[in-house]
Amino acid sequence: MADSILGIDVGGTGIKGAPVNIETGELTGERFRVHTPQPATPAAVTASIAEVARNFKWQGSIGMGFPAVIKQGVAQTAANIDASWIGADAQHLVQKLTGCPTTVINDADAAGLAEMKFGAGKGNLGEVIMVTLGTGIGTAIFTGGRLVPNAELGHLTIRGKDAETRSSVAARDSHKWSYEKWGEHLTEFFSELERLFWPDLIIVGGGGSKEWSDLKPHIKTHTPMIPAEMLNLAGIIGAALAAEGVGSKQTVVGSKDKAASHS
Repeated sequence: MADSILGIDVGGTGIKGAPVNIETGELTGERFRVHTPQPATPAAVTASIAEVARNFKWQGSIGMGFPAVIKQGVAQTAANIDASWIGADAQHLVQKLTGCPTTVINDADAAGLAEMKFGAGKGNLGEVIMVTLGTGIGTAIFTGGRLVPNAELGHLTIRGKDAETRSSVAARDSHKWSYEKWGEHLTEFFSELERLFWPDLIIVGGGGSKEWSDLKPHIKTHTPMIPAEMLNLAGIIGAALAAEGVGSKQTVVGSKDKAASHS
């Protein structure tokens, strides 16, 4: 197992990276950040990712969290990034420019891996849903410590509208809702998650986790809900974990044995 992997978190405004000790979750170098280029085209973003790798003189494996549904390294959607990414092979582009073996994962899935390995979900082998509240709503589902990738539950239809347009931090800010009103909308969203998935735990991350003490009294659910713990490092750490295969079909989060089986 590699001592450290370079984790990179690609966001709508910034691209952040740092080497990560995947045994401890600690950064082994100071986090480095560059602005996400505008427009955020494949060529421009890949060049910025390569700049992050060069900053660390990196020659090992790279794990990258990306704001899109990712299938076999290819972006299928484009959330908060240029639409020209749809159909682009993000894995190949980064590998070609950096010369480093690269694993690409959805950004919410990356944050979820970090929380399950080192944060609020550590040791929980039940059904866990991580929800990131920010400009949109990202989600990651774990069952038995394994990730079910690319869950786009923020796009569930609530009252005829896309859930994230009603319940995200951006929606709250746009409408200037009180915590009580925002909590009503989130209660409807979380109730729909409960109805469909019957989770054992819901972890709330993103900007919403920073306001959790004010928001929590206004959300009514049957499922235990707790705030995320990894804050703005979750995406970097989780991306590195993805490159090591943590949370995949071959291993559970927290397992040291890639061949671990729970059949």
